[in-house]
Parts: sequence; structure tokens; C-alpha cells
Amino acid sequence: MMHIFLAENRAELERRCRDKVAKRPLRLPTDQQLQHGIPIFLDQLIRTLTAEEGGQMAKSLAISGPADGNAQAASELADSATTHGGQLLALGYSVSQVVHDYGDLCQAVSDLALERGEEFAVEEFRTLNRCLDNGIAEAVSEFTQRRDVLIANEQALALSQRIGYFAHELRNHLGTAGLAVAALKQGGMGVAGATGAVLDRSLVGLRTLIDRSLAEVRVEAGLTLQRSVFFLNSFISELSYSAKLEADLLHCTLIVEEVAPLLQLDADQDLLLCAVGNLLQNAFKFGAPNGTVVLRAYANGERIMIEVEDNGAGLSPQAADDLFLPFTQGGANKTGQGSGLSIARRSVEANAGTLSVESVPGHGCVFIIDLPRHAAAVATLGA
Repeated sequence: MMHIFLAENRAELERRCRDKVAKRPLRLPTDQQLQHGIPIFLDQLIRTLTAEEGGQMAKSLAISGPADGNAQAASELADSATTHGGQLLALGYSVSQVVHDYGDLCQAVSDLALERGEEFAVEEFRTLNRCLDNGIAEAVSEFTQRRDVLIANEQALALSQRIGYFAHELRNHLGTAGLAVAALKQGGMGVAGATGAVLDRSLVGLRTLIDRSLAEVRVEAGLTLQRSVFFLNSFISELSYSAKLEADLLHCTLIVEEVAPLLQLDADQDLLLCAVGNLLQNAFKFGAPNGTVVLRAYANGERIMIEVEDNGAGLSPQAADDLFLPFTQGGANKTGQGSGLSIARRSVEANAGTLSVESVPGHGCVFIIDLPRHAAAVATLGA
């Protein structure tokens, strides 16, 4: 009888299950993991088999539940499996571990029975499979439900933080701009003075904040790209106009190298403007004080390269690898949200390009956007 075999070999089966867990990479069995897992399941399986041998089917179903997967049918096994699934999530395990915990017992029972020449009736195997199915289903269901709640809570918190940051920065820029306008009106001062510079700085900040937020929404929402064919030199010229204003406000020097007149891109221009704008703002912010930033764009075979180079302190290899992660800042200046480079990379990748950084500590950084060159333009030049 299977229930007698399980009762007599219970300690050995638990040991084998523990050993199987320990062999998985970076997963050691814990008292919490096993407390509501295999020991309780074994007890319920033994009692289920015993009840069925005595013809007590109602008692068997009350312990282990029916075979039809009815989620409304209450049972001891469903309750303990639900607890087990929730505990594994709290311990940091994956959903595969939930399934493996029950599969381990099935394999341990089969292996030990084969070693000792034990044979079981078909009905006993059906009961074993029913219990395993119900246990896995309830544990996975609870694990998944709780995980989805945790993910939803984390996403809601992240969204609240972004909205809070946006509202805070928006209020600051608007407040400063309003004060500057009021001062200009009351004092009869010209916009070319210090108060006008404050107003300029606030307006530039507003533009950057709005552009970045719109780009982030478009990239994360997976909206259709608004592609168009445009000349690279016109794109750089439009970008450099506002960038030079920002460079002046931050006491930096911006050098824009000449761009060949016939180079073209087929891309979402707004997303690229945001991406390169973020790179320039990053260079102004983290480069050397009163430093120099160089913007260049050129063809490299069938690719277009757009580079932003600063003469700041540079980055270590580890810092360069982490720089494009959301909410990461690589310099001493911690103003802002730290998401500009992450948004820039996603905006470039949405246009089938790549964004990388080359840096040597003490020698500044070069951020490189690599994009496909407009195919028709390449063909025309090669003709």
C-alpha cells in the first residue's frame, strides 16, 4: 500500500527532497521553505490514501480536493499549498521553484519505490497525481497573485514618484519664471540683464522637462514612431540653437562641428532631439566647470554617428556600465531625477540605433549615437 510505504519512509523522502533543492544553483533549502511544503503535503497525501482505502471518499476529498480543478472546493491541501506558495514568494524564490518542490516529491517516491521493489496500484498513482496537481495549482496561483500585487504596487509607487518629481520641478521652474517676470515689470529692467537670464534659465528648464517627459511617455507606451526623412545638418542646426542658450546659462562652451550637407536620416525627429538634448544637458551638467562640450555628426559607411564629447572627469568602467540605468547619476551634481540617459538610450533604440559611452577617468566622456543612414541617400551618393 502506498500510504504505508510513504509513512515508513517519510524521513528518507524528505531528505531526498531537501537534497534536490540544495543542488539547484544558488538555492539552499530553508526551514521556512520546507515547513509548509513537503512535510505537510506528505501528511495530507498519506491521510488521503488511507481514507480512500477505507472507502471514505468524502473525507479524502475534504483533505486533498477533487480532480476537476474546482477552485471553489475547499480542502486542507489547498490551504497549505496556498500558504506554501506565498512563503516561497516572500523568500525570493521563482515560480519554477514552486513547481519543482512538488515535482521533487513525485520523483523521490518513484525512485525510492523502484530501488526497494515496491509496486503500487493504478488508483494510488491517480490519487498521488491528483494531490500533486491540486497542490501545484493552488501554490502557483497564490504565488502569481501575490507577485502581481507586488509588481502593481511597485509600478504605482514608481509612477507616483515620477509624477511627483515632474510636478515639483514644473512648479519650481514656473515659480522662478513668474518671479523674474514680476521683477522685470516692477523694475523696468531690460531682459538682457541678470533677471532676464533667470527667466531664460527657467524657460529652458521647462522645455527640457516637458521634452523629456513626453519622450519617456512615448517610448514606454510603445507608440508608433513618427518617422520622416530629414537632413542631418538641419537637425544639428536646430538642436544647437537651444543648446547654445543652455550652455551660456551654465557658463559652458559649446562647439558644433560642421556637418556634411547631404547626409540624411529616416527617424522620429522628436525622439532624437530629446535624446541628443539629454546628452548635451548631461555634458553641461557633469563636464568640467566652465568646460567645453563638442557636438559632431558624420557618416561612417552606412551609419550616421552623432557624438557629444565633454572634458570632465570621466567615468570608471563600472560607472559607465551603470550610467544608462534609470535613476542613476554618475557625477557629484545630484540635481534632477537621474533618468535622462535612460530615456535617451530608449529613444535611440526605438529608432533602430544604439547609444554607448567611451570614457577614461580624467579625460572626459564621449557619448555616441549610432543610427542607420537613410538608404535612399546612400544609394544616391554611391551612384
